[in-house]
Amino acid sequence: LPLLLLLGPALGQGLGQTRFICTSVPLDGDVCAASALGTGSAEELKGTVLQLRETVLQQKETIMNQKETIRELTAKLGRCESQSVLELPGEGKGRKGFSKNTMGDLSRPAAAETLSQLGQTLQSLKTRLENLEQFSRMNSSSQTNNLKDILQNKIDDLEKQVLSRVNSLEEGKLSPRNESEERGKIESTLTSLHQRISDLEKGQKDNRPPDRFQLTFPLRTNYMYAKVKKSLPEMYAFSICMWIKSSASPGMGTPFSYAVPGQANELVLIEWGNNPMEILINDKVAKLPFVINDGKWHHICVTWTTRDGVWEAYQDGTQTGNGENLAPYHPIKPQGVLVLGQEQDTLGGGFDATQAFVGELAHFNVWDRKLSPGEVYGLATCSSKALAGNVIAWAEANIDIYGGATKWTFEACRQLN
Repeated sequence: LPLLLLLGPALGQGLGQTRFICTSVPLDGDVCAASALGTGSAEELKGTVLQLRETVLQQKETIMNQKETIRELTAKLGRCESQSVLELPGEGKGRKGFSKNTMGDLSRPAAAETLSQLGQTLQSLKTRLENLEQFSRMNSSSQTNNLKDILQNKIDDLEKQVLSRVNSLEEGKLSPRNESEERGKIESTLTSLHQRISDLEKGQKDNRPPDRFQLTFPLRTNYMYAKVKKSLPEMYAFSICMWIKSSASPGMGTPFSYAVPGQANELVLIEWGNNPMEILINDKVAKLPFVINDGKWHHICVTWTTRDGVWEAYQDGTQTGNGENLAPYHPIKPQGVLVLGQEQDTLGGGFDATQAFVGELAHFNVWDRKLSPGEVYGLATCSSKALAGNVIAWAEANIDIYGGATKWTFEACRQLN
């Protein structure tokens, strides 16, 4: 997700008139240089902030909550603190020296960057609490609800402190010494909150079956993805099934891609542009008759055998298409990289945001044989007798997540049952 620098008192909360300064920074962009920006009319900035807040409310299950993201922000903050040059507004096109003052506190641009990082961290904590709230609704635990309320109140208080700090910084009220003391207090409280929420999340995970989770990819990016820890063996047949939910248009992107040395398109499922969904095997293509980008959960399966390249496609337990001559007599090669959410142009990388998957994915399973229609139907109806993949089984321990893709409790089967 792009990093948003947000300065200003909260809307409401009794902190006076609202003023925000927002700067959109690409993930790989220069955060330090971006902190010197912030021009534009007050009405435009206010409108932008309102749109952003509305987006957060509408997509609260899609905001990244990964600790890795926070570590990345912290690293960027460190670069801001140590950087000795920064382009200043009003100084022409040259770059001027800009360093810490004699008391060792942050310069104003770096202080603004600190506030931005704190704001981003607060949003991450709020999102994680929303996930815990969803868990508490399912378990009706008064203890969990009480802990959630306590943490929510602490976060609200912190947010007020941060926004009040921003207001004082803009008005020049904070002395360097007070600035450092306030920052230290807030960061100490944030550390404590992180630990409390992590403990609650650990308890939630321990009480959940290892396969009862889903992955969420909220945006088209070239950095959000999940990686399956295990590679595929050599296979002369396969069945690949998953639950999928998307309303992205045009094209939901790439639910999964498997690349091997010398062949980035060894096995890929992709829907891009206005094209139908396609399955690629060794760069050979078959068009699949799936209609699934309606924002609802759908179960899909693709089976294939190397003999004559025969394939079948199932949607919601029913066969919707079949064909042959898809990469006939080509075995799926082993020792590759299996990625969820991105199309690989190189082994394990070369992601293109236009081909990224946008939506939610769960129960991605791989077998080295062709499943029967009855077995596929059992998967699509969440039968208790449904099989797990004998090559790749859906479990949290088998998946690594990168770039802010999020994990939530899987709902589709619970709703069907």
